[in-house]
Amino acid sequence: MTATTHDDVQAEGRLGQPARLAILAGAAVAAIALLAVVGGLSPLTVILVGALFYCIAIYLVSRSIEGSRHAMDRLVTGVVTTTFLLAMVPLVSVLWTILSKGFARFDVEFFTYSMRGVAAGDTGGAYHAIMGTLITTGIATLISVPIGLFAAIYLVEYGNKGPMARGLTFFVDVMTGIPSIVAGLFAIGFFTMILDDEAYQAGIVGAVALSVLMIPTVVRSSEEMLRLVPNELREASYALGVSKWLTIVKVVLPTAIAGLATGITLAIARVMGETAPLLITMGAAKAVNFNPFDGSMSALPLFAYSSYANNGSDPTGGLLDAAWTAALVLMVIVMVLNIVARLISKFFAPKTGR
Repeated sequence: MTATTHDDVQAEGRLGQPARLAILAGAAVAAIALLAVVGGLSPLTVILVGALFYCIAIYLVSRSIEGSRHAMDRLVTGVVTTTFLLAMVPLVSVLWTILSKGFARFDVEFFTYSMRGVAAGDTGGAYHAIMGTLITTGIATLISVPIGLFAAIYLVEYGNKGPMARGLTFFVDVMTGIPSIVAGLFAIGFFTMILDDEAYQAGIVGAVALSVLMIPTVVRSSEEMLRLVPNELREASYALGVSKWLTIVKVVLPTAIAGLATGITLAIARVMGETAPLLITMGAAKAVNFNPFDGSMSALPLFAYSSYANNGSDPTGGLLDAAWTAALVLMVIVMVLNIVARLISKFFAPKTGR
């Protein structure tokens, strides 16, 4: 009796990993060869045609060796993997485009200079827009997080699916789907009604507009995280004689802190790239303004929009490069926020081990 070797087909009649990799490599080579002959060679077409060849080949080979059940499993796995790769193509394409074009102006001048007094042909920087983004987003966060978190606590801990809780849920659902320009118009109308000044544009107006978009996201994410806290923890706290509000503060919120931080971070990232509400509420200042209550301000989305819109008047192409760099800086800020959320989740989440 001959010894069993680790070849393409295992002793149990199953396809080994070398065999699957060989089929995948053969499908990729066949797809590249076919597309090179007929034309249309691109990463997307290679994935599509190669996935088609792989699914057909793996199904036929698996059916002849492993049987129909395993063959169907291999086929479905191939289809699911293909759809995952197709979903990754736009994401990778956007990331690669922003990284490759954004580094053109990723220099010290971009982060330390504004566009004040910049003549045609000069580059300037986005310091004023970066500070405007941080200020307006910070104010919007200070407005939205307490409101959204308290609303979520009411829905989970006190609402009991009563009329007020159902009404609050309905309005949160409505606010989730409103266009961003409507939030900007609301902020303008609100400040016009209070100050009786139709031309009032300031960072605080943009922050209020962003908070309108941010609140429903905070409410929804916080509500889901609070509902994941086991009721046994609440009941154990009540059994020890702890009041309800103290149970929420000492038991519920610390248990859900990781999910709450992640949801708030996603809400901040959701509003940080908004352009339409800021365009009508903040103006597009070219100078640095640290006072959100007086005068127009700029933000990175506004800076990217104005740089792209005025690119035709710049023969050097510097404004277009600045627009791509502004998009890269926005992406970096969002990435930093996600890292902060991960750190909060790591250091503040309750420890379950001994």
